[in-house]
Amino acid sequence: MTGMHIGYDLSFTHTEGAWARPGSWVGLDFPDVRMYMELARTAERAGVDLLFFGDGSGIPSTWRGSIEPAVEWGIQWPRHDMAPVIAAMSTVTERIGFGLTYSSTFMHPFYVARMLNSLDHVSGGRIAFNVVASTRGADAANYGFGELMDHDLRYERMEEFIAVCRALWDSVAPDAIVRDRATGRFADPAKVHPIDHEGRFFTVRGPLASVPSPQHHPLIVQAGNSPRGIAASARFADLIFGFGGNLTSQQRHRKLLDEALLAEGRDPARVGILWATQVVVGRTAAEARARRDAVHEFWHEEAVATYLSHNMGYDLSTLPSSFRLAELRDELVAANASPAGLVGSLIAEFGDDHTMSRDEFFAHGRSRATGLDHSLVGDASSVADALEENFAATGSLGGYMFSCPSAMPSGLAEISELLLPELRRRGALAPLYPGATLRENLVR
Repeated sequence: MTGMHIGYDLSFTHTEGAWARPGSWVGLDFPDVRMYMELARTAERAGVDLLFFGDGSGIPSTWRGSIEPAVEWGIQWPRHDMAPVIAAMSTVTERIGFGLTYSSTFMHPFYVARMLNSLDHVSGGRIAFNVVASTRGADAANYGFGELMDHDLRYERMEEFIAVCRALWDSVAPDAIVRDRATGRFADPAKVHPIDHEGRFFTVRGPLASVPSPQHHPLIVQAGNSPRGIAASARFADLIFGFGGNLTSQQRHRKLLDEALLAEGRDPARVGILWATQVVVGRTAAEARARRDAVHEFWHEEAVATYLSHNMGYDLSTLPSSFRLAELRDELVAANASPAGLVGSLIAEFGDDHTMSRDEFFAHGRSRATGLDHSLVGDASSVADALEENFAATGSLGGYMFSCPSAMPSGLAEISELLLPELRRRGALAPLYPGATLRENLVR
């Protein structure tokens, strides 16, 4: 056992009412970069490995075809491109890594490869690229897509996208830069070459017009949980994001990933999973429960429906008064929406043939939207106990991507000040920044 690696998910620290809860910033508001610079310093002192930003470029509009509920209640928006924020955070830290998300469904690989190369230089080799296959109609509309492409086709595009990025990063050899002051010769032309890529989705000549970065290839992260997504992970990802909170599902994901890695000729012991895990920790169990209960106050029905519709890619206002879960799943698949998440968990719990009322569905959805149905809530000792038990049961490879629904910065500060010291005291955490780059710190 190598010990847990820890990341913080900063994707939604300012949405869904978190910006207004007790313990939120006073005098600073999103997107003030000083918030994130301070958070980066405190997270590094706590020994956090990675600060991660998910992304979505569209305002949720699936629920009743309108952006108004999302705008009014701050559901999954605002979302900024966090590349400049990561650059700023890197200037006040030395070892902690940063994860940035771009969509292979909508973006172009040349732009992304160039941006990540630049950020890897700025940060001194501390960048991870989380590549996603987008499922949200609001995002698609902003990039000129009238509808989402088929699920499996999105992963085909992702695999080609990553292949192009890697070819571009390799198009300037690590030793191509000569910098001979005596002759004025900057680089060796024999070690800089076009990639001449012509594929189904992209045509890219190359080479990348950049100096090779400290990591050469930024760390590649992927979160696919479907069989097709797991196959893509096994093909190219250095690190996996997985859904925490359900041990059976975690063990299934680990098993399927291991099988897929072996089929690709890769060693499963070298590819960890960071389990997305929501944590509410307090100095006492009662304090933690009070913080959890405060989160519930925000989630009225319209907020829940807006959140779920956006993330499923399906307008839940069209639900009948009652329906079989299998019928809803099939409807989601037909609409190229996501049958995983809430619907998948309900089928796993109740079965395909279970008939559910609309009100029951939204009651379950409220727990899913808040994440409190699978959160770890308690004092540092009890949460650490649960994490150690889960880590052992899921293969002791990788670690956890923590989020906190209460408020920024207090929620993550409690994790830094209470939970991580307890885990380190127990010897449960991975060694503290043993390498010079993020890859050296996170990949075995």
